[in-house]
Amino acid sequence: MPVISNSQFVRPKWLFNGHLETIYPAFFRKVSPQKPHNEKIKTSDGDFLELDWYSQSSERLVIISHGLEGNSTRPYMLGMVREFTQKGFDVLAWNYRGCGTEMNQKPIFYHSGATYDLDTVIDYASKKYQEINLIGFSLGGNLTLKYLGENRTRSQKIKKAVAISVPVDLAKSCDKISSGENIIYSKRFLSTLKEKVLRKSQLFPGELPIQNLSKVKTIRDFDDYFTGPLHGFQDAAEYYEVNSSLQFLTEIEVPTLLLNAQNDPFLSETCFPVRICRKSETVHLEIPKHGGHVGFTPRHVEKSHYSEQRAVEFIASDL
Repeated sequence: MPVISNSQFVRPKWLFNGHLETIYPAFFRKVSPQKPHNEKIKTSDGDFLELDWYSQSSERLVIISHGLEGNSTRPYMLGMVREFTQKGFDVLAWNYRGCGTEMNQKPIFYHSGATYDLDTVIDYASKKYQEINLIGFSLGGNLTLKYLGENRTRSQKIKKAVAISVPVDLAKSCDKISSGENIIYSKRFLSTLKEKVLRKSQLFPGELPIQNLSKVKTIRDFDDYFTGPLHGFQDAAEYYEVNSSLQFLTEIEVPTLLLNAQNDPFLSETCFPVRICRKSETVHLEIPKHGGHVGFTPRHVEKSHYSEQRAVEFIASDL
């Protein structure tokens, strides 16, 4: 499939680097779509997931997955919700375990490769809709790509997917976000991740190694001591190796758009898989020079973000 490096995206002049493009929409963008219908569904292991439904009796559904330490109410999620509801789609924005309004009921949390929960959401939604499309941001993009490329049974109702700002190489991207000027991002993530561990330890005394929290200085450290072992992996290295979506791209069978900005401060060089996508029959890679991480703010800020425009164009196209 074509690799689009000469993207049509043009950023505002005052957002003149990838950091500003990343930070500005995260803190200052305001989006107010219709109020959702909230629902809690059970998982097969006795836990639950929180869903936000934006329904208007369409037969076409878009399921949106958020990023690390995000949730269904982040501006980038609500912007995508608004864009698709305006185009006549129903939308489902869901929260990973521990990311919604309540702490989940198992010792585990969520992680970049927890496709069993995405499958639960898709299976539940497929009973109501004739067409399902998937959108994932960052960690949610990795989750979406891995799900589509795994050797598993999937609903035949899944038609297309869009993955935005995706660290398809988890190990190298994790190291990049924890180094140099990017460390400001990792510190912010670690503060909320550590807080969740402490809250979880109160629900499950003795089941989480909270004595290791003082040793956690980077996201790789956190994954070494917590994410990996809690979810059945020996350490961070095995967790990254098993769950990086880069290795699943060649097996994706539905038309998929991967939109990664070249100035994204979270992404390593290996997150721009040009060779793989040129050989793929299904995966389209767009790598604009600008956009930041989950940014893509348009020159006229009152307009839709470029990522939202491209997602609608791709999913509504005849591919």
